[in-house]
Amino acid sequence: MADEGFTHPRLAAIYDALDPDRSDLDAYVRMVEEFGARQVLDVGCGTGVFALLLAGRGVEVVGVDPALASLDVARGKPGSERVRWIHGDARELPPLCVDLVTMTANVAQQIVGADAWRETLRGAYAALRPGGRLVFEARDPVRRAWEEWNREASYAVTDVPGAGEVERWVEVTAVDGQLVTFRWTYVFASDGRTLTSDSTLRFRERAEVEAELGVRGFVLEDVRDAPDRPGKELVFVARRP
Repeated sequence: MADEGFTHPRLAAIYDALDPDRSDLDAYVRMVEEFGARQVLDVGCGTGVFALLLAGRGVEVVGVDPALASLDVARGKPGSERVRWIHGDARELPPLCVDLVTMTANVAQQIVGADAWRETLRGAYAALRPGGRLVFEARDPVRRAWEEWNREASYAVTDVPGAGEVERWVEVTAVDGQLVTFRWTYVFASDGRTLTSDSTLRFRERAEVEAELGVRGFVLEDVRDAPDRPGKELVFVARRP
């Protein structure tokens, strides 16, 4: 299940304004070009930033996400008619035959359950044509990124068009093995309302990810350094034989 930051209509509406720098997507655009992908399935497409970016380049895109509020934001953007939007996740998809399946940002780590992760990989495999690729990123747990997630480091005030000033910050609430749970807090100056969004990420070991890909039938082609977080995040490239 998606967290409140994506499912609450008020938070989904300001998501893009609070995170406007999506240079992390540049590497994925380059991989679309590198692999010559003309049909892409974007799993966890959220408010549609990446899907619409690709559609604007003439790529045929399917965007799937379990958060209806985020999909509503995506559907309201210019050019949204060029993307096929699906409310759901990769475990239950209509028949597809795409060149590339992507999970950008935190999507792969937000799938915390072992069964859900296996079924997601199975769904991605089924959606790919033979020779097609799955690409996703995950933070390297060795770097313990969550130790920097605190109010002091994250506090910001953003003037959001149509919503006014919004204060926000993040704090870790629990660490249990591979699972890290944290809470974003949002305060709206316009009416003083406070909303929170709780999230949990699973920090899988690299060897674990590689083994699971193999079990699901993928051939691991590459593990790359994420350009936007060098030395901190890994990008997995796996191919369906």
